[in-house]
Amino acid sequence: MTNNIVVMDNVSKYYGNFCALNKMSFSIKEGEIVGLLGPNGAGKSTAMRIMTCFMPATSGKVTVAGFDTFENPDEVKRNIGYLPETPPLYENMTVLSYLKFAAAIHEIPQKEIASRVGYVIERLGLNEVKRKIIANLSKGYKQRVGLAQAIIHKPKLLILDEPTVGLDPKQIIEIRTLIKSLAGEHTVILSSHILSEVSMTCGRVIIIKEGMKIAEDTVLHLEQTAQSEHRYNIKLILPKDFDFQAETASLASFSLENAVQEDRLLFLKANFENEGDYDIFFNKLTSKGVVFREVTPYKPTLEEVFISLTSSDGKEND
Repeated sequence: MTNNIVVMDNVSKYYGNFCALNKMSFSIKEGEIVGLLGPNGAGKSTAMRIMTCFMPATSGKVTVAGFDTFENPDEVKRNIGYLPETPPLYENMTVLSYLKFAAAIHEIPQKEIASRVGYVIERLGLNEVKRKIIANLSKGYKQRVGLAQAIIHKPKLLILDEPTVGLDPKQIIEIRTLIKSLAGEHTVILSSHILSEVSMTCGRVIIIKEGMKIAEDTVLHLEQTAQSEHRYNIKLILPKDFDFQAETASLASFSLENAVQEDRLLFLKANFENEGDYDIFFNKLTSKGVVFREVTPYKPTLEEVFISLTSSDGKEND
């Protein structure tokens, strides 16, 4: 049976009278890569700080690898690897000396340090730069060194905060590939504002708003069930002098997200409440001589799902 590496049970956190987390509950299973998403101020950082024992919850319970974050913080920390947005690097050290230092502070036995350092250097492609001063490395290599220090003690849980921020496209692909490859050895929680990154990396997402969990599902299922309407991209050829707006004004169950006309070609992104409403739309227009050149279902992106879930007025919260 698959074990839960993280269990957050009815957790609340108050700063004075301000509620940063409100009865938050979720669990993460061994080997998962889970995205933690939310607008600025939603409570992501608070949740990560509680999981890493940086601060206690006001109420509720959190366990990591079976250890309570309040009662057994040292054991929790031994089971966590953490890469903050700015990697915790000593830039005047070489990669090799820094990783030996990281191994020592994680209490890896002296006789095992060389093999563990050698493993993470090989695993994260650092052989070419292992004797270089960290300050002289590219942003991509610095991120790799940050990942190396986070996994050197074989943690069960790896927490990554904005792991690809500031990287160029090639470096982003490299780090994404590394993260996905680590899932077999570690459970991964990834906090990111780059939603396409989460979509390509995570199997499941937890979306929070104003300290509360508002969605938890696979990326694919969230996209498929984002809304009940039937959405299509449609390309039409209109008869000469055809007034599309006037002809469709009476169709209450039909709405446009956008429309672009080029001469007699009309490109639409349209919503229908149900399949029967699309049939009415199709029959009405074809009876007027409109030709349907292309009709393709439109799948909402994770960005659209995120915005629809985290804002009540269609605009993302700041």
